[in-house]
Amino acid sequence: MMKVPRVGRAKSGGASAPFDTRMLDVGDGHEIYVEQIGNPAGEPAVHLHGGPGSGCQPSHRALFDPDRHRAVLFDQRGSGRSRPRLRLHANTTAHLVGDMERIRSELGIERWLVVGGSWGATLALAYAERHPARVAGMVLRAVFLGTRGELEWAFLDGPKRFRPDLYAAFISLLEGPEKADPLAAYWRRLDDPEPAVHGPAARAWHDVERVLSEIAPPAPVPSWATGGIAHEAGHLPSTPFMGAHYFRNDCFLASGELLGNADRLAGIPAIIVQGRYDLLCPPAAAFALAERWASSRLMIVEAAGHALSEPGVTAAIVHAIDELGVAAARAGEAPRSA
Repeated sequence: MMKVPRVGRAKSGGASAPFDTRMLDVGDGHEIYVEQIGNPAGEPAVHLHGGPGSGCQPSHRALFDPDRHRAVLFDQRGSGRSRPRLRLHANTTAHLVGDMERIRSELGIERWLVVGGSWGATLALAYAERHPARVAGMVLRAVFLGTRGELEWAFLDGPKRFRPDLYAAFISLLEGPEKADPLAAYWRRLDDPEPAVHGPAARAWHDVERVLSEIAPPAPVPSWATGGIAHEAGHLPSTPFMGAHYFRNDCFLASGELLGNADRLAGIPAIIVQGRYDLLCPPAAAFALAERWASSRLMIVEAAGHALSEPGVTAAIVHAIDELGVAAARAGEAPRSA
């Protein structure tokens, strides 16, 4: 285990504009948004956004050196600018892994550095374990292994212990019998076609997750819990709906799949960036993964929570991407066995 160096942001140029954008038809009625930034002749990398359902953001572009990297960012099925929005049909982890291979092949990339955080780390691991020969290196943030136990910690046990006022607000939307299994109750509500049912559930899920992502959130108890207005009608956040689809299906992974198949990652160089006080994805999962992955290193960011915007987290990821650049380039010179 290593601690992140106490250095500032490694790049001063900020995010670069895409040199290529396209909508890629991946079948099943889905078109996904894909963009490339940086140097067309640079070291290939792909960034996987979180959520599920959030979409890639300009802040993700800034993780890469525009002179050094050819970075690919894309909105996963049903997310961001991909079409149709929130389409759940043919939207599973296996489909997303297949989309990554479709993108890689479409862009003529042999192998790439894979970068992702939270759900993006889940997808990164699923991809790497199924296509290790295509992965030159990995930078992961806030490891989430896709298990029910992790979800129960993030939305139930963790808030009960560390933010009991937030937990009380979270379950206040539920009726008596629903409180026996709050996660299932929320997922049922999010799946309900009636706006009066799914709207409040979406606002609550989104805002609770946002508060838990930061050590010092601007509003410890969201406005919807105290009578305020959180989201305008018709502008509900997308991540609760996509999250409900994935989470109620165990992220479309077999029990213990990602940790159990960690041996398939052998030889892939990796740095795992982990906030010490991440309430959504606490360090236990990252530590367990690092223990089974000899070619990985765990980089702890002190006094940081879950979000990419937490103090020191972005700098740690930039540092990790830069450090793995040479290793990834070397890995690209000779194919690994699948």
